[in-house]
Amino acid sequence: MVTLVQLRVIDAVRRHGSVTAAAKELRYTQPSISHHLSRMEAELGAQLLQRVGRGIRLTPAGRLLADRAAEIIGRVDAATAELSTLAGLNAGRVRLAGFSSVMSSLIPEAATLLAQKHPGLELGLTDTHPEEALQLLRTGHADIAVVFRYDDTAPEDDGIRLTHLLDDPLYLLTTGGGTRLTDHASTPWIAGCERCRRHTVEMCQDAGFSPRLAYTTDDMVVMQSLVAAGMGVTTIPGLALRAHRHPAITATRLSVPPRQIYAATYGAPPDPPATAALLSALTQAAVR
Repeated sequence: MVTLVQLRVIDAVRRHGSVTAAAKELRYTQPSISHHLSRMEAELGAQLLQRVGRGIRLTPAGRLLADRAAEIIGRVDAATAELSTLAGLNAGRVRLAGFSSVMSSLIPEAATLLAQKHPGLELGLTDTHPEEALQLLRTGHADIAVVFRYDDTAPEDDGIRLTHLLDDPLYLLTTGGGTRLTDHASTPWIAGCERCRRHTVEMCQDAGFSPRLAYTTDDMVVMQSLVAAGMGVTTIPGLALRAHRHPAITATRLSVPPRQIYAATYGAPPDPPATAALLSALTQAAVR
């Protein structure tokens, strides 16, 4: 039977692509890592690794096992954290994954509220896109994922529960000329992340034109700087504008449906105490 230690070994080897690096992370000797890998191959009757030049790579069986290992390890670590916080939330850790504009606006307020009520509870934060945040949630590497959704976004799978936090309006950023989308049918546009970019293109098409995407960046500060320099126009959500606003731009709220901000949790209720405490802090911060 494959042990948790062996699962940690195959997971580390997959992430690093190296037995030496996996040994360093896990604080094992290199022969010990190789021994665990050999034992797994013998017990499972399948080759997990193959040599490629001076390196190694996982076989299809190895990748499958490593994927499952990541999920199992995440769930075990999450359960350990939940147990450590069960008695009063005086210690332990709770982890949140979220996107940049919410990290720079809503999350700091929630972190302050959480620290005031549970000073012994450590908060871990990961800045990442919504899809990656949900993957961290599914595999047990995050307890809450803060994500955004538009009206046409596909629903989550059955294991994920969404708590609505707030609606985030969208703004058109210009240098003062033209406050409607149609005023910029021939203006260069600055595009954001893939999902935001698709939404911007669809809005413009609904307005009767296809935007010319001249620049692409996920950095909201860079987007504003490019607009301020007269290099184009863009749309930006209210949370990002709240976190940073360039003095040379004009922001006009668009009369389009806002994006919805949700806190996603995984599994059947009730949430573990630490997760529930963080969710409560997020809800309070959103109201503020």
